[in-house]
Amino acid sequence: MSDSTSKPAGASTTGAGAPAVSDRNSLTVGANGPILLHDTHLLEQLAHFNREKVPERQPHAKGAGAFGVLKVTEDVSRYTKAALFQQGVSTDMLARFSTVAGEMGSPDTWRDVRGFSLKFYTDEGNYDLVGNNTPVFFLRDPIKFPHFIRSQKRLPDSGLRDNHMQWDFWTSNPETAHQVTYVMGERGLPRTWRHMNGYGSHTYMWINAAGEKFWVKYHFHTRQGMAFFNNAEAAAMAGENADFHRADLFNAIKRGDYPVWDLSVQVMPYAEAKDYRFNPFDLTKTWSHKDYPLIKVGTMTLNRNPENFFAQIEQAAFSPGNTVPGIGLSPDKMLLGRAFAYADAQRHRIGANFHQLPVNQPKVSVNSYLFDGQMAYHHSGSAPVYAPNSGGRPWSDDTGPVADGWETDGEMVRSAYTLHAEDDDFGQAGTLVREIWNDAQRAQFVDQVAGSLLGGVRSPVLETRLRILEKRGREDRPADRGQGARRQCSGAVRGHGRKLRVRELFKLKALAMARAWRPELRQHRSGCPMAGRQQSHEWLVRMSQSGHVQDWRWKKTTGSGFLPSPRTSPAS
Repeated sequence: MSDSTSKPAGASTTGAGAPAVSDRNSLTVGANGPILLHDTHLLEQLAHFNREKVPERQPHAKGAGAFGVLKVTEDVSRYTKAALFQQGVSTDMLARFSTVAGEMGSPDTWRDVRGFSLKFYTDEGNYDLVGNNTPVFFLRDPIKFPHFIRSQKRLPDSGLRDNHMQWDFWTSNPETAHQVTYVMGERGLPRTWRHMNGYGSHTYMWINAAGEKFWVKYHFHTRQGMAFFNNAEAAAMAGENADFHRADLFNAIKRGDYPVWDLSVQVMPYAEAKDYRFNPFDLTKTWSHKDYPLIKVGTMTLNRNPENFFAQIEQAAFSPGNTVPGIGLSPDKMLLGRAFAYADAQRHRIGANFHQLPVNQPKVSVNSYLFDGQMAYHHSGSAPVYAPNSGGRPWSDDTGPVADGWETDGEMVRSAYTLHAEDDDFGQAGTLVREIWNDAQRAQFVDQVAGSLLGGVRSPVLETRLRILEKRGREDRPADRGQGARRQCSGAVRGHGRKLRVRELFKLKALAMARAWRPELRQHRSGCPMAGRQQSHEWLVRMSQSGHVQDWRWKKTTGSGFLPSPRTSPAS
């Protein structure tokens, strides 16, 4: 049967540019005979198809992006000499948003941190700012990063995602507490990429024209307002449209509804870092806005969709090691590790010459001593390929202290950061829950943690998590409160915790969370709830009907608990 589709004008070609004979029929011996090996067009098509995709990113595989412009409206020249941050300057840019753990084909509405990666095509070279939609991260030492990513992905035997594996890593690394609090809260389910904030997360260095140094943190606050899904909506959308976030961004820009973010920075004088109350280079911490208020810089607008997703988004390569004059790194160990790992990941994915691809090319001329390799396109002709040389090719030879350096001392060690006065793993997480979130946000957080723990988390990880919650609650209580009662309660939990039915266990987890974070719930008038199984059951029922639980806006359900309806909150 012949193909009735009409042939368009012109003709296709082979990769070498010669006319292709047919894109419909292979070359065979007779109409029903075998295919011939010298059908080079068929072989080229099949061979190239086998190599059509590059390896996906290890983390941040699922994502999309768009082009836009950064406009600097304020004068921040006292802090940095970087050309792109001078008042009145507009810089072309690329943004890519993503999930962390999911694969390329996974739903982009799953609960996760969202990547917020930016590439600025400046007059001094490309500047990459590789951040997230949260101001902190799970870790502060890059040696843990491969272990962390594996724990958030899939089991080696079944290939399934696993709550137990995630919580095992989190509870084994208490530094994750702050970021886990963010992820288990509403920011783990942004309604769209347009309705989420972005953060550089790391601490960076700015250097002004006089050589003065400052430490900075970047904040991108969405003008669209922050908005979120609840669990049910996110799950429904994952089944309905796995590319919802990708489609939303593309379609918004296509119809002219360009998303805008306001860029601000926190600036810390260089010398204050040493004695600040907590380590300002710890990626698990935020800086107090009272100590270092936001300083407006400008606006970021995304106004152009990619013409080809693979060429301009999948092949986009970001690295925090790409800085420009006036901007430097910091003693943040995670930042220093990422400065290598991100660029090297692109060498693996798309080749050593990834920087020659149009989407990654700087708009300034390049005179690097990087040569050849697979798919090398640009070359320097017969100019010397070594430095120093006498052939006239420029080379660099700065010596002495570097403009973006910092001082340090001590022997080479393998050690955690030196502790500052207020360094701990739970303080800022507790402040976020108690002082920044409202009741609806706290309720959603408690419900999500409890539901996640019930989703397959086993002993001893479950007990470890509950011990952490109980410990945090005890540390916040006045010292003269019922030590004996707490010891009795602790023993009762150990004796009866594993015997509780699922519904009781769910309530117990919820109440444990509430008692840990809400002072008024830490000492219930009925005393220790766990003196016996029957008493504990009655206590749980009583608590589920009490005003305390009503204050949390909980209600009895047959599912994972009460989740507030989607809402929009001001940018923070």
